[in-house]
Amino acid sequence: MTHVPAYPTSEEIERLREKARFVRLETIRLIEIAKVGHYSSVFSCAEIFAALYYDVMRLRQGEPAWAGRDRFLMGKGHAAVGLFPILADLGFIGRELLDGYTRLGSPLGDHPDMSKVPGVDFSSGSIGHALSNGVGMAMGGRLDKLDYHTFVMLGDGEMQEGQVWEAALFAAHNRLNRLVAIVDRNGYQLDGKVDDVMGIESLGEKWRAFGWDVHEVDGHDLRELTALLRRLRADASRQRPACVIARTLKGKGVSFMETEPGWHLGYLAPADAEAAIAEIMSREI
Repeated sequence: MTHVPAYPTSEEIERLREKARFVRLETIRLIEIAKVGHYSSVFSCAEIFAALYYDVMRLRQGEPAWAGRDRFLMGKGHAAVGLFPILADLGFIGRELLDGYTRLGSPLGDHPDMSKVPGVDFSSGSIGHALSNGVGMAMGGRLDKLDYHTFVMLGDGEMQEGQVWEAALFAAHNRLNRLVAIVDRNGYQLDGKVDDVMGIESLGEKWRAFGWDVHEVDGHDLRELTALLRRLRADASRQRPACVIARTLKGKGVSFMETEPGWHLGYLAPADAEAAIAEIMSREI
């Protein structure tokens, strides 16, 4: 295993916390432009975004076309509004593009388009396809003798899709050890509670049965989350793909969203937006 510090320092955790806060604040700002958007779906994975893009993934500032960079795919493409500010922050796209989010002619839509946005590795939106594409990228990296890692973030409602499990079988059979799937286990999908729509537990046992190494973590605990992802990326001895089940809270960071699943898609009135921003700025997650 390549040596990496086991846990991020307090300074690193604070930096990641600020980046997660940045994702939430920018999500509110961009949805104000669009007048509708997926606040709570971004807020559940803000810490995952921060840990991956600002600590774990191998990237070069301003070089989205670098062949050696790690890949990232989202099954839950409706969280793209939280990813675009990160791509701008990394110099993959111009910051000015954010101000035209979803406007006519803008490359930035409600879901990511890999043909229009540098740094987007998969055009997601139709749920269930991301892991299959991630498996292909991981296999392609092996064939091309490139050592990048492929990270795929999936919604927990996405676990109801058969294609996910076909891809899981293929990945395990081919021992794609540079592939990491991260399930944002926030408990909700568009139609309500995931386990009311179609139960998916015991989720960890399912992934293990399909031949994956499985880890469970609090998806908002930046110390534990970052340490786990660091270990997975650094462990060259790992022989199987890894699945991280990140237990999260939909709408995390804004109390009235945490208790109301209707914020999967919505729009904040000015007074509510002010209250949400104030809480994000003052609250330590």
